[in-house]
Amino acid sequence: MIYCCKEHVELALDIIVDEYEIAPVLEKIKTEDGLSTTCEYCKNPAAYIVGN
Repeated sequence: MIYCCKEHVELALDIIVDEYEIAPVLEKIKTEDGLSTTCEYCKNPAAYIVGN
């Protein structure tokens, strides 16, 4: 799974497709969950979880 912000969601999708060669699952992180995870590519708050 990759945690990413809105700016890096396309990069995360491409990485999952390249690594696993299957369609990735994209989930939006709910802000009311209070998750304080940051994007894996920058320090912005994560907005999506990309996985397979």
